[in-house]
Amino acid sequence: MRTRVKICGITRPEDGQAAALAGADAIGLVFHEASPRAVTPEVAAEIVAVLPPFVTVVGLFVDAAAARIESVLSRVRLDCLQFHGDESPADCERFPVPYIKVARVRPGFDLVQYAVGYRHARAMLVDAYVPGLPGGTGRTFDWDLLPARLPLPLVLSGGLSPANVALAVRGVRPWAVDVSSGVERAPGLKDGLKVRQFIEEVRNEDLRHA
Repeated sequence: MRTRVKICGITRPEDGQAAALAGADAIGLVFHEASPRAVTPEVAAEIVAVLPPFVTVVGLFVDAAAARIESVLSRVRLDCLQFHGDESPADCERFPVPYIKVARVRPGFDLVQYAVGYRHARAMLVDAYVPGLPGGTGRTFDWDLLPARLPLPLVLSGGLSPANVALAVRGVRPWAVDVSSGVERAPGLKDGLKVRQFIEEVRNEDLRHA
């Protein structure tokens, strides 16, 4: 199986284009205003406009009002929504776009049961649990907390970088990996070399298991 790669927190067209040309399967656009990686719909549309074909565009929201999400969808071509907050399954399913639900993993958290509740999601993205923060902390978590099987494809996030992503792919065997701060030179500004190194590490690990 080929591990898919998502580069999240893209804030500039040149970074989105560079990630795609480096081999990213998807890019993430953050529509959560409190994030240092937040983009406006206008900038997001500029990023999407320069992407080559077959790159999935994911829009990230955190407990956003339905009207806010609908407004973004009317102005930006998003292929998938990513919900980082306390959105219910009904909240996630009300839009005509597939979605991913995020779970922040910690000891005692029943990820299987949580995933069952979001059975119509396309995947479950797992991130580190940090009290009061919805994600994007750049922290790893204990991958041994992940169950051997989930009812949804698993997207692994949380503190990944070129230095540890091969180990993550080897140990977890996720459907996809998601990175943001681990390939940046500053919040929201991607480092092209780190992006290429990250993707190369994933591809090399896949080849070792082919």
